[in-house]
Amino acid sequence: MRKAVVVAAVTTAAMAAAVAVLWSRWKQESERQWRKTRRILRKFARDCATPVSKLWLVADALVSDMNEALTSQETTTLNMPISYVASLPSGDEEGLYYGLNLRGSNFLILRARLRGKNESISELHREEVSIPSNVMGGTSQELFDYIALELAKFISEHEVTTDDTPDRQKALGFIVSYPVDQAAASSGAAIKWKSFSVTDTAGKALASNFNRALEKHGVNLRVLQLVEDAIGHLAGGRYYNRDTVAAITLGMATTAAYVEPTQAVPEYQSSSNKSSEMVISMDWGNFNSCHLPITEFDTFLDAESSNPGSRIFEKLTSGMYLGEIVRRVLLKMAQETALFGEDVPPKLRTPYLLRSPDMAAMHQDTSEDHEVVHEKLMEIFRITNSTPLAREVVAEVCDIVAERGARLAGAGIVGITKKLGRIENKRSAVTVEGGLYEHYRVFRNYMHSSVWEMLGNELSDNVVIEHSHGGSGAGAIFLAASQTAEPNS
Repeated sequence: MRKAVVVAAVTTAAMAAAVAVLWSRWKQESERQWRKTRRILRKFARDCATPVSKLWLVADALVSDMNEALTSQETTTLNMPISYVASLPSGDEEGLYYGLNLRGSNFLILRARLRGKNESISELHREEVSIPSNVMGGTSQELFDYIALELAKFISEHEVTTDDTPDRQKALGFIVSYPVDQAAASSGAAIKWKSFSVTDTAGKALASNFNRALEKHGVNLRVLQLVEDAIGHLAGGRYYNRDTVAAITLGMATTAAYVEPTQAVPEYQSSSNKSSEMVISMDWGNFNSCHLPITEFDTFLDAESSNPGSRIFEKLTSGMYLGEIVRRVLLKMAQETALFGEDVPPKLRTPYLLRSPDMAAMHQDTSEDHEVVHEKLMEIFRITNSTPLAREVVAEVCDIVAERGARLAGAGIVGITKKLGRIENKRSAVTVEGGLYEHYRVFRNYMHSSVWEMLGNELSDNVVIEHSHGGSGAGAIFLAASQTAEPNS
Protein backbone atom coordinates (compact mmCIF):
# COMPACT_ATOMS: atom_id res chain seq x y z
CA MET A 1 0.00 0.00 0.00
CA ARG A 2 2.77 2.38 0.96
CA LYS A 3 4.55 1.59 -2.32
CA ALA A 4 1.40 2.42 -4.31
CA VAL A 5 1.07 5.75 -2.52
CA VAL A 6 4.68 6.59 -3.27
CA VAL A 7 4.23 5.71 -6.95
CA ALA A 8 1.08 7.83 -7.15
CA ALA A 9 2.83 10.74 -5.49
CA VAL A 10 5.76 10.48 -7.88
CA THR A 11 3.41 10.25 -10.86
CA THR A 12 1.45 13.27 -9.70
CA ALA A 13 4.65 15.24 -9.19
CA ALA A 14 5.86 14.26 -12.63
CA MET A 15 2.58 15.31 -14.20
CA ALA A 16 2.67 18.61 -12.34
CA ALA A 17 6.23 19.17 -13.51
CA ALA A 18 5.22 18.35 -17.08
CA VAL A 19 2.28 20.72 -16.88
CA ALA A 20 4.56 23.41 -15.46
CA VAL A 21 7.00 22.90 -18.32
CA LEU A 22 4.21 23.07 -20.89
CA TRP A 23 2.79 26.16 -19.22
CA SER A 24 6.22 27.78 -19.20
CA ARG A 25 6.76 26.97 -22.86
CA TRP A 26 3.28 28.22 -23.79
CA LYS A 27 3.87 31.42 -21.86
CA GLN A 28 7.25 31.93 -23.52
CA GLU A 29 5.74 31.28 -26.94
CA SER A 30 2.88 33.67 -26.22
CA GLU A 31 5.32 36.35 -25.09
CA ARG A 32 7.44 35.75 -28.20
CA GLN A 33 4.38 36.08 -30.45
CA TRP A 34 3.26 39.19 -28.60
CA ARG A 35 6.69 40.80 -29.05
CA LYS A 36 6.52 40.01 -32.75
CA THR A 37 3.03 41.54 -32.94
CA ARG A 38 4.39 44.73 -31.39
CA ARG A 39 7.35 44.72 -33.80
CA ILE A 40 5.02 44.48 -36.80
CA LEU A 41 2.88 47.26 -35.33
CA ARG A 42 5.87 49.54 -34.65
CA LYS A 43 7.30 49.02 -38.14
CA PHE A 44 3.92 49.73 -39.70
CA ALA A 45 3.61 52.92 -37.64
CA ARG A 46 7.10 54.05 -38.73
CA ASP A 47 6.36 53.36 -42.38
CA CYS A 48 3.07 55.30 -42.15
CA ALA A 49 4.54 58.24 -40.25
CA THR A 50 3.59 61.71 -41.50
CA PRO A 51 5.71 64.29 -39.65
CA VAL A 52 5.21 67.88 -40.72
CA SER A 53 8.41 67.81 -42.77
CA LYS A 54 7.03 64.94 -44.87
CA LEU A 55 3.64 66.59 -45.21
CA TRP A 56 5.31 69.66 -46.71
CA LEU A 57 7.20 67.47 -49.18
CA VAL A 58 3.87 65.97 -50.23
CA ALA A 59 2.22 69.41 -50.50
CA ASP A 60 5.10 70.80 -52.57
CA ALA A 61 5.03 67.77 -54.87
CA LEU A 62 1.31 68.33 -55.40
CA VAL A 63 1.91 72.00 -56.26
CA SER A 64 4.58 70.98 -58.77
CA ASP A 65 2.25 68.47 -60.42
CA MET A 66 -0.57 71.03 -60.53
CA ASN A 67 1.65 73.54 -62.33
CA GLU A 68 2.76 70.91 -64.79
CA ALA A 69 -0.81 69.78 -65.47
CA LEU A 70 -1.93 73.36 -66.21
CA THR A 71 0.98 74.28 -68.48
CA SER A 72 1.84 71.01 -70.20
CA GLN A 73 0.36 70.16 -73.58
CA GLU A 74 0.65 66.47 -72.75
CA THR A 75 -1.61 64.41 -70.50
CA THR A 76 -0.29 64.11 -66.95
CA THR A 77 -1.24 61.71 -64.17
CA LEU A 78 -2.82 64.60 -62.28
CA ASN A 79 -5.63 65.29 -64.73
CA MET A 80 -6.95 68.86 -64.26
CA PRO A 81 -9.63 69.64 -66.85
CA ILE A 82 -11.24 73.07 -66.87
CA SER A 83 -14.89 72.70 -65.91
CA TYR A 84 -17.93 73.65 -67.95
CA VAL A 85 -19.08 75.87 -65.08
CA ALA A 86 -19.04 79.46 -66.29
CA SER A 87 -19.69 81.02 -62.90
CA LEU A 88 -20.20 80.12 -59.27
CA PRO A 89 -23.03 81.41 -57.04
CA SER A 90 -22.75 84.85 -55.53
CA GLY A 91 -24.89 84.14 -52.47
CA ASP A 92 -27.65 86.46 -53.72
CA GLU A 93 -29.60 83.76 -55.58
CA GLU A 94 -33.02 82.99 -54.11
CA GLY A 95 -35.81 80.65 -55.07
CA LEU A 96 -36.73 77.00 -55.46
CA TYR A 97 -34.23 74.84 -57.32
CA TYR A 98 -33.85 71.24 -58.47
CA GLY A 99 -30.78 69.06 -58.66
CA LEU A 100 -29.62 65.57 -59.64
CA ASN A 101 -26.72 63.54 -58.30
CA LEU A 102 -25.82 60.49 -60.41
CA ARG A 103 -23.94 58.05 -58.21
CA GLY A 104 -23.34 54.92 -60.25
CA SER A 105 -26.07 52.40 -59.44
CA ASN A 106 -28.48 55.04 -58.11
CA PHE A 107 -29.19 58.74 -58.25
CA LEU A 108 -30.53 61.44 -55.95
CA ILE A 109 -33.27 63.89 -56.90
CA LEU A 110 -33.26 67.06 -54.81
CA ARG A 111 -35.39 70.14 -54.40
CA ALA A 112 -34.62 72.98 -52.02
CA ARG A 113 -35.20 76.64 -51.41
CA LEU A 114 -32.37 79.17 -51.16
CA ARG A 115 -32.97 82.45 -49.33
CA GLY A 116 -29.57 84.09 -49.68
CA LYS A 117 -26.20 83.57 -48.06
CA ASN A 118 -27.41 84.62 -44.64
CA GLU A 119 -30.06 81.88 -44.45
CA SER A 120 -29.65 78.11 -44.37
CA ILE A 121 -30.89 75.94 -47.21
CA SER A 122 -34.54 75.04 -46.49
CA GLU A 123 -37.48 72.96 -47.70
CA LEU A 124 -34.98 70.30 -48.74
CA HIS A 125 -36.49 67.17 -50.25
CA ARG A 126 -34.15 64.37 -51.24
CA GLU A 127 -35.11 61.08 -52.86
CA GLU A 128 -32.79 58.20 -53.74
CA VAL A 129 -33.73 56.11 -56.79
CA SER A 130 -32.06 52.83 -57.73
CA ILE A 131 -31.23 52.25 -61.39
CA PRO A 132 -32.44 48.87 -62.70
CA SER A 133 -29.69 46.63 -64.04
CA ASN A 134 -31.26 46.50 -67.50
CA VAL A 135 -31.16 50.30 -67.67
CA MET A 136 -27.54 50.44 -66.52
CA GLY A 137 -26.71 47.85 -69.19
CA GLY A 138 -28.46 49.81 -71.92
CA THR A 139 -27.61 53.04 -73.70
CA SER A 140 -27.05 56.42 -72.11
CA GLN A 141 -30.27 57.67 -73.71
CA GLU A 142 -32.25 54.88 -72.02
CA LEU A 143 -30.69 55.87 -68.71
CA PHE A 144 -31.58 59.54 -69.26
CA ASP A 145 -35.16 58.62 -70.17
CA TYR A 146 -35.45 56.68 -66.93
CA ILE A 147 -34.03 59.55 -64.85
CA ALA A 148 -36.26 62.13 -66.59
CA LEU A 149 -39.35 59.99 -65.92
CA GLU A 150 -38.48 59.67 -62.22
CA LEU A 151 -37.77 63.40 -62.06
CA ALA A 152 -41.19 64.16 -63.54
CA LYS A 153 -42.80 61.96 -60.86
CA PHE A 154 -40.79 63.70 -58.13
CA ILE A 155 -41.84 67.17 -59.30
CA SER A 156 -45.48 66.08 -59.45
CA GLU A 157 -45.38 64.60 -55.95
CA HIS A 158 -43.68 67.68 -54.46
CA GLU A 159 -45.66 70.32 -56.29
CA VAL A 160 -45.55 73.86 -54.86
CA THR A 161 -48.18 76.57 -55.13
CA THR A 162 -45.70 79.44 -55.17
CA ASP A 163 -42.34 79.58 -56.86
CA ASP A 164 -40.42 82.83 -56.81
CA THR A 165 -37.58 81.52 -58.99
CA PRO A 166 -36.94 83.59 -62.17
CA ASP A 167 -39.59 82.92 -64.84
CA ARG A 168 -37.22 81.83 -67.61
CA GLN A 169 -36.60 78.15 -68.04
CA LYS A 170 -34.84 76.95 -64.93
CA ALA A 171 -31.53 75.17 -64.86
CA LEU A 172 -31.28 71.71 -63.38
CA GLY A 173 -28.06 71.17 -61.47
CA PHE A 174 -26.52 67.84 -62.47
CA ILE A 175 -23.53 66.45 -60.59
CA VAL A 176 -21.96 63.02 -60.80
CA SER A 177 -20.05 61.25 -58.08
CA TYR A 178 -17.48 60.14 -60.63
CA PRO A 179 -16.55 61.86 -63.91
CA VAL A 180 -18.57 60.49 -66.83
CA ASP A 181 -18.26 60.03 -70.55
CA GLN A 182 -20.76 58.75 -73.04
CA ALA A 183 -20.26 55.12 -73.99
CA ALA A 184 -21.31 53.36 -77.14
CA ALA A 185 -24.45 51.27 -76.82
CA SER A 186 -22.41 48.18 -77.62
CA SER A 187 -20.16 48.69 -74.59
CA GLY A 188 -22.71 47.06 -72.29
CA ALA A 189 -22.97 50.07 -69.97
CA ALA A 190 -25.08 53.20 -70.09
CA ILE A 191 -22.31 55.34 -68.66
CA LYS A 192 -18.57 54.90 -68.70
CA TRP A 193 -16.71 56.87 -66.03
CA LYS A 194 -13.86 59.12 -67.12
CA SER A 195 -12.80 62.74 -66.86
CA PHE A 196 -14.30 65.46 -69.02
CA SER A 197 -13.47 69.13 -69.60
CA VAL A 198 -14.84 72.29 -71.17
CA THR A 199 -13.55 71.15 -74.56
CA ASP A 200 -14.95 67.62 -74.28
CA THR A 201 -17.64 67.15 -76.92
CA ALA A 202 -18.83 63.93 -75.27
CA GLY A 203 -19.70 65.83 -72.10
CA LYS A 204 -21.68 68.38 -74.12
CA ALA A 205 -23.47 65.57 -75.94
CA LEU A 206 -24.52 64.08 -72.60
CA ALA A 207 -26.17 67.34 -71.55
CA SER A 208 -27.90 67.67 -74.93
CA ASN A 209 -29.18 64.09 -74.80
CA PHE A 210 -30.47 64.53 -71.28
CA ASN A 211 -32.27 67.75 -72.21
CA ARG A 212 -34.08 65.87 -74.98
CA ALA A 213 -35.20 63.32 -72.39
CA LEU A 214 -36.45 66.12 -70.11
CA GLU A 215 -38.44 67.68 -72.96
CA LYS A 216 -39.85 64.27 -73.94
CA HIS A 217 -41.25 63.76 -70.43
CA GLY A 218 -42.55 67.31 -70.03
CA VAL A 219 -40.00 68.50 -67.47
CA ASN A 220 -39.52 72.28 -67.75
CA LEU A 221 -35.87 72.21 -66.69
CA ARG A 222 -32.64 72.04 -68.62
CA VAL A 223 -29.10 70.96 -67.92
CA LEU A 224 -26.28 73.27 -68.93
CA GLN A 225 -23.48 70.96 -67.88
CA LEU A 226 -22.67 67.74 -66.07
CA VAL A 227 -19.95 68.23 -63.49
CA GLU A 228 -18.16 66.24 -60.79
CA ASP A 229 -19.60 66.37 -57.28
CA ALA A 230 -16.62 68.29 -55.90
CA ILE A 231 -17.57 71.20 -58.18
CA GLY A 232 -21.08 71.12 -56.75
CA HIS A 233 -19.66 71.34 -53.22
CA LEU A 234 -17.44 74.21 -54.38
CA ALA A 235 -20.56 76.02 -55.60
CA GLY A 236 -22.23 75.47 -52.23
CA GLY A 237 -19.17 76.73 -50.38
CA ARG A 238 -18.96 79.84 -52.56
CA TYR A 239 -22.67 80.58 -52.06
CA TYR A 240 -22.15 81.04 -48.33
CA ASN A 241 -18.55 82.20 -48.27
CA ARG A 242 -16.79 84.28 -50.93
CA ASP A 243 -13.44 83.09 -49.56
CA THR A 244 -14.15 79.50 -50.65
CA VAL A 245 -11.45 78.48 -53.12
CA ALA A 246 -11.63 74.68 -53.12
CA ALA A 247 -13.81 71.70 -52.33
CA ILE A 248 -12.78 68.17 -51.41
CA THR A 249 -14.81 64.97 -51.49
CA LEU A 250 -13.71 62.38 -48.95
CA GLY A 251 -15.94 59.34 -49.16
CA MET A 252 -15.51 55.98 -50.85
CA ALA A 253 -13.47 57.87 -53.45
CA THR A 254 -11.79 61.26 -53.26
CA THR A 255 -11.86 64.18 -55.70
CA ALA A 256 -11.13 67.88 -55.56
CA ALA A 257 -12.03 71.08 -57.37
CA TYR A 258 -10.72 74.59 -56.97
CA VAL A 259 -10.85 78.09 -58.44
CA GLU A 260 -7.82 79.14 -60.49
CA PRO A 261 -7.11 82.70 -61.70
CA THR A 262 -7.53 82.75 -65.49
CA GLN A 263 -4.04 84.18 -66.01
CA ALA A 264 -2.57 81.01 -64.52
CA VAL A 265 -4.01 78.91 -67.36
CA PRO A 266 -1.96 79.66 -70.49
CA GLU A 267 -4.43 77.89 -72.76
CA TYR A 268 -7.13 80.46 -71.97
CA GLN A 269 -5.17 83.70 -71.56
CA SER A 270 -5.82 84.79 -75.15
CA SER A 271 -9.37 83.46 -75.39
CA SER A 272 -12.56 85.51 -75.37
CA ASN A 273 -13.32 84.33 -71.84
CA LYS A 274 -13.69 87.47 -69.71
CA SER A 275 -13.97 85.74 -66.35
CA SER A 276 -11.15 86.38 -63.89
CA GLU A 277 -11.32 82.83 -62.55
CA MET A 278 -11.87 79.31 -63.82
CA VAL A 279 -13.15 76.24 -62.05
CA ILE A 280 -10.69 73.35 -62.27
CA SER A 281 -11.73 69.76 -61.68
CA MET A 282 -8.76 68.15 -60.02
CA ASP A 283 -8.35 64.39 -60.14
CA TRP A 284 -6.10 64.36 -57.10
CA GLY A 285 -6.91 60.74 -56.35
CA ASN A 286 -4.39 59.91 -59.09
CA PHE A 287 -1.64 62.00 -57.48
CA ASN A 288 1.54 60.08 -56.76
CA SER A 289 4.90 61.06 -55.31
CA CYS A 290 8.00 59.40 -53.92
CA HIS A 291 7.28 61.30 -50.70
CA LEU A 292 4.05 59.43 -49.98
CA PRO A 293 4.47 56.98 -47.06
CA ILE A 294 3.91 53.68 -48.86
CA THR A 295 4.08 50.42 -46.88
CA GLU A 296 4.35 46.80 -47.97
CA PHE A 297 0.60 46.47 -47.43
CA ASP A 298 -0.13 49.38 -49.78
CA THR A 299 2.18 47.90 -52.41
CA PHE A 300 0.37 44.55 -52.38
CA LEU A 301 -3.05 46.23 -52.31
CA ASP A 302 -2.14 48.28 -55.37
CA ALA A 303 -0.68 45.30 -57.24
CA GLU A 304 -3.81 43.24 -56.65
CA SER A 305 -6.25 46.06 -57.48
CA SER A 306 -8.11 46.52 -60.76
CA ASN A 307 -5.94 49.57 -61.56
CA PRO A 308 -2.35 48.86 -60.42
CA GLY A 309 -0.09 51.89 -60.47
CA SER A 310 -3.03 54.31 -60.58
CA ARG A 311 -4.92 56.34 -57.99
CA ILE A 312 -2.23 55.93 -55.35
CA PHE A 313 -3.31 58.98 -53.32
CA GLU A 314 -6.88 57.70 -53.31
CA LYS A 315 -5.71 54.30 -52.09
CA LEU A 316 -4.12 56.01 -49.09
CA THR A 317 -6.92 58.42 -48.20
CA SER A 318 -10.36 57.21 -49.30
CA GLY A 319 -12.98 55.10 -47.58
CA MET A 320 -12.81 52.39 -50.23
CA TYR A 321 -9.32 51.36 -49.14
CA LEU A 322 -8.74 52.30 -45.48
CA GLY A 323 -10.50 49.24 -44.07
CA GLU A 324 -8.76 46.98 -46.56
CA ILE A 325 -5.33 48.17 -45.42
CA VAL A 326 -6.32 47.43 -41.80
CA ARG A 327 -7.49 43.94 -42.81
CA ARG A 328 -4.18 43.19 -44.53
CA VAL A 329 -2.18 44.20 -41.46
CA LEU A 330 -4.37 42.10 -39.16
CA LEU A 331 -4.05 39.13 -41.54
CA LYS A 332 -0.26 39.27 -41.36
CA MET A 333 -0.40 39.40 -37.58
CA ALA A 334 -2.82 36.47 -37.50
CA GLN A 335 -0.57 34.43 -39.76
CA GLU A 336 2.74 35.24 -38.12
CA THR A 337 1.89 35.91 -34.48
CA ALA A 338 -1.39 34.03 -33.89
CA LEU A 339 -3.09 37.28 -32.90
CA PHE A 340 -6.50 35.58 -32.98
CA GLY A 341 -5.43 32.05 -32.02
CA GLU A 342 -3.54 29.24 -33.69
CA ASP A 343 -5.89 29.08 -36.68
CA VAL A 344 -6.17 32.06 -39.01
CA PRO A 345 -9.84 33.13 -39.20
CA PRO A 346 -10.95 32.23 -42.77
CA LYS A 347 -12.97 35.41 -43.29
CA LEU A 348 -9.91 37.51 -42.47
CA ARG A 349 -8.56 36.39 -45.84
CA THR A 350 -11.49 37.94 -47.75
CA PRO A 351 -10.48 41.23 -49.47
CA TYR A 352 -12.50 44.38 -48.78
CA LEU A 353 -14.65 42.73 -46.13
CA LEU A 354 -13.81 45.46 -43.60
CA ARG A 355 -15.59 48.67 -44.57
CA SER A 356 -14.53 52.10 -43.38
CA PRO A 357 -17.68 52.66 -41.21
CA ASP A 358 -16.86 49.48 -39.28
CA MET A 359 -13.22 50.52 -39.04
CA ALA A 360 -14.34 53.88 -37.64
CA ALA A 361 -16.57 52.16 -35.07
CA MET A 362 -13.67 50.02 -33.82
CA HIS A 363 -11.25 52.95 -33.86
CA GLN A 364 -13.56 55.19 -31.86
CA ASP A 365 -14.48 52.51 -29.34
CA THR A 366 -14.01 53.91 -25.84
CA SER A 367 -15.71 51.05 -23.99
CA GLU A 368 -13.93 48.96 -21.38
CA ASP A 369 -11.92 46.11 -22.98
CA HIS A 370 -12.91 47.44 -26.44
CA GLU A 371 -16.29 45.73 -26.52
CA VAL A 372 -17.24 47.36 -29.84
CA VAL A 373 -14.06 45.96 -31.40
CA HIS A 374 -15.03 42.54 -30.04
CA GLU A 375 -18.51 42.81 -31.58
CA LYS A 376 -17.22 43.95 -34.96
CA LEU A 377 -14.60 41.20 -35.12
CA MET A 378 -17.33 38.63 -34.47
CA GLU A 379 -19.78 40.23 -36.90
CA ILE A 380 -17.35 40.73 -39.81
CA PHE A 381 -14.68 38.05 -39.45
CA ARG A 382 -16.41 35.51 -37.14
CA ILE A 383 -13.58 35.96 -34.62
CA THR A 384 -15.02 34.86 -31.29
CA ASN A 385 -11.88 34.49 -29.17
CA SER A 386 -10.22 37.90 -29.34
CA THR A 387 -8.39 38.94 -26.19
CA PRO A 388 -8.44 42.49 -24.77
CA LEU A 389 -4.81 42.87 -25.88
CA ALA A 390 -5.65 41.76 -29.43
CA ARG A 391 -8.54 44.23 -29.57
CA GLU A 392 -6.22 46.99 -28.46
CA VAL A 393 -3.89 46.12 -31.35
CA VAL A 394 -6.83 46.27 -33.77
CA ALA A 395 -7.72 49.76 -32.53
CA GLU A 396 -4.07 50.84 -32.88
CA VAL A 397 -3.89 49.60 -36.48
CA CYS A 398 -7.07 51.54 -37.28
CA ASP A 399 -5.55 54.63 -35.70
CA ILE A 400 -2.34 54.40 -37.75
CA VAL A 401 -4.20 53.98 -41.04
CA ALA A 402 -6.74 56.73 -40.33
CA GLU A 403 -4.11 59.20 -39.12
CA ARG A 404 -1.97 58.72 -42.21
CA GLY A 405 -4.91 59.11 -44.61
CA ALA A 406 -6.31 62.17 -42.85
CA ARG A 407 -2.97 63.95 -42.60
CA LEU A 408 -2.21 63.33 -46.27
CA ALA A 409 -5.59 64.82 -47.18
CA GLY A 410 -4.69 67.82 -45.01
CA ALA A 411 -1.38 68.17 -46.86
CA GLY A 412 -3.31 68.16 -50.11
CA ILE A 413 -5.51 71.02 -48.89
CA VAL A 414 -2.43 73.03 -47.91
CA GLY A 415 -0.91 72.25 -51.32
CA ILE A 416 -3.90 73.69 -53.18
CA THR A 417 -3.92 76.90 -51.14
CA LYS A 418 -0.16 77.24 -51.60
CA LYS A 419 -0.56 76.84 -55.37
CA LEU A 420 -3.00 79.77 -55.25
CA GLY A 421 -0.52 81.89 -53.26
CA ARG A 422 -3.04 82.45 -50.49
CA ILE A 423 -1.40 80.96 -47.41
CA GLU A 424 0.48 84.00 -46.11
CA ASN A 425 -1.77 86.94 -46.86
CA LYS A 426 -5.29 85.76 -47.75
CA ARG A 427 -7.97 83.85 -45.93
CA SER A 428 -9.14 80.74 -47.76
CA ALA A 429 -12.06 78.45 -47.05
CA VAL A 430 -12.11 74.83 -48.22
CA THR A 431 -15.38 72.88 -48.30
CA VAL A 432 -15.23 69.18 -47.47
CA GLU A 433 -17.97 66.62 -48.15
CA GLY A 434 -18.22 62.85 -47.82
CA GLY A 435 -19.01 60.18 -45.28
CA LEU A 436 -15.40 59.72 -44.28
CA TYR A 437 -15.16 63.35 -43.19
CA GLU A 438 -18.69 63.68 -41.85
CA HIS A 439 -19.01 60.46 -39.84
CA TYR A 440 -15.43 59.53 -38.92
CA ARG A 441 -14.74 61.99 -36.11
CA VAL A 442 -11.12 60.96 -35.40
CA PHE A 443 -10.26 61.08 -39.11
CA ARG A 444 -11.73 64.58 -39.33
CA ASN A 445 -9.79 65.75 -36.27
CA TYR A 446 -6.52 64.35 -37.63
CA MET A 447 -7.06 66.18 -40.91
CA HIS A 448 -7.73 69.51 -39.20
CA SER A 449 -4.74 69.14 -36.89
CA SER A 450 -2.40 68.36 -39.80
CA VAL A 451 -3.30 71.68 -41.45
CA TRP A 452 -2.77 73.53 -38.17
CA GLU A 453 0.59 71.85 -37.62
CA MET A 454 1.78 72.64 -41.13
CA LEU A 455 0.83 76.30 -41.01
CA GLY A 456 1.69 77.05 -37.39
CA ASN A 457 -0.04 79.48 -35.06
CA GLU A 458 0.63 82.54 -37.23
CA LEU A 459 -0.90 81.20 -40.47
CA SER A 460 -3.34 78.49 -39.41
CA ASP A 461 -6.28 80.92 -39.37
CA ASN A 462 -5.71 81.61 -43.07
CA VAL A 463 -7.02 78.19 -44.11
CA VAL A 464 -10.47 77.33 -42.82
CA ILE A 465 -12.02 73.90 -43.42
CA GLU A 466 -15.81 73.86 -43.55
CA HIS A 467 -18.33 71.04 -43.91
CA SER A 468 -20.45 71.27 -47.04
CA HIS A 469 -23.93 72.76 -46.89
CA GLY A 470 -27.07 70.70 -47.36
CA GLY A 471 -25.54 67.24 -47.25
CA SER A 472 -25.16 64.66 -49.99
CA GLY A 473 -25.98 65.87 -53.49
CA ALA A 474 -26.91 69.40 -52.40
CA GLY A 475 -24.16 70.88 -54.56
CA ALA A 476 -26.49 70.33 -57.52
CA ILE A 477 -28.94 72.83 -55.98
CA PHE A 478 -26.32 75.57 -55.80
CA LEU A 479 -25.22 74.91 -59.38
CA ALA A 480 -28.82 75.20 -60.51
CA ALA A 481 -29.11 78.55 -58.74
CA SER A 482 -26.01 80.01 -60.36
CA GLN A 483 -26.97 78.73 -63.82
CA THR A 484 -30.57 79.96 -63.62
CA ALA A 485 -29.27 83.37 -62.60
CA GLU A 486 -27.03 83.66 -65.66
CA PRO A 487 -28.51 86.10 -68.21
CA ASN A 488 -27.75 83.80 -71.13
CA SER A 489 -28.92 80.58 -69.55
